[in-house]
Amino acid sequence: MRLTARSRVHELIEPFVIARKAYTEAVVVEVEIEADGAVGRGEAAGVDYRGDTPDRMLDQLRGFRERLDRGAVLDRAGLAALLPPGGARNAVDCALWDLEAKRSGVSAAVRAGLAPLRVIETFVTLGMDTPEAMGTKAGRWAERYGALKVKLGDRDDMSRLEAIRAAAPRARLIADANQGWTLAQLNDRAPRMAALGVELLEQPLPVGCDDELCDYRGAVPLCADESFDDRADLDRVVGRYAFCNIKLDKAGGLTEALALAEAARWRGLRLMVGCMEGTSLGIAPALLLAQGCEIIDLDCPMQLVRDVEGGFGYQDGWLRPNGPDLWG
Repeated sequence: MRLTARSRVHELIEPFVIARKAYTEAVVVEVEIEADGAVGRGEAAGVDYRGDTPDRMLDQLRGFRERLDRGAVLDRAGLAALLPPGGARNAVDCALWDLEAKRSGVSAAVRAGLAPLRVIETFVTLGMDTPEAMGTKAGRWAERYGALKVKLGDRDDMSRLEAIRAAAPRARLIADANQGWTLAQLNDRAPRMAALGVELLEQPLPVGCDDELCDYRGAVPLCADESFDDRADLDRVVGRYAFCNIKLDKAGGLTEALALAEAARWRGLRLMVGCMEGTSLGIAPALLLAQGCEIIDLDCPMQLVRDVEGGFGYQDGWLRPNGPDLWG
């Protein structure tokens, strides 16, 4: 097998703002694995708030390639022993899924026991802006998309939600505070959020404050995101959150993400699938994971000036299974 890795920069249509930073471009790492004349591809953005940057991923992949050159066996079963959880392992794992499909002629969905894949609706995300600007955008988007996710994280959050609900009275709404609130703010705002029909709130408190959620009194279900990466985090989030947000970059690939979903369900957690930044190449394997999730947030290619060839398109917020030329 021959492994190559490169970074790619994708321009965003407009800056994308969340509570902790603003993004102006999406930088991803793309991995190709070649064997027997077939090429498998995978893509990862990494987990930036964990220091999992494209440069760090490329460094990990250079070391990984050296181990392969010295005779290490490359397969999905042994990958966890060779790379830590994160973007580098995700890109390699997904490339191996793709390679297996191309070499065998059996799709990744069939190999995962998930075929036929169903069409799913994704939430589309409104980045942080003024309440007026977010309301205006929500009104436009609600003409095409039935499910909106709202980025929050400061004192104007309730005004944002009120403006969005007024502009999009029939849209499904979820929200993400990206660690930007205190418990007092959460308990104060939760009844008003419920009245506005917010179905779920992601990561209201900073990482490390999860135990405070035992004193949460609201009715809006909470979802762990930054507090939840892999199976090692299950004990910390069970009993504090209703949902967990599984992302391939956090888990370290589709293989671990599928196992994580099963373990989380067994512990009584409901499932959300999310994404970091990137193209439809990174979303295609997440579509398999999405088959067993209640909340789908796989819209990141919508933010790009140009998606990869064969991308999903996102014309109406529905994701239809991709063709084999893209992935799997």
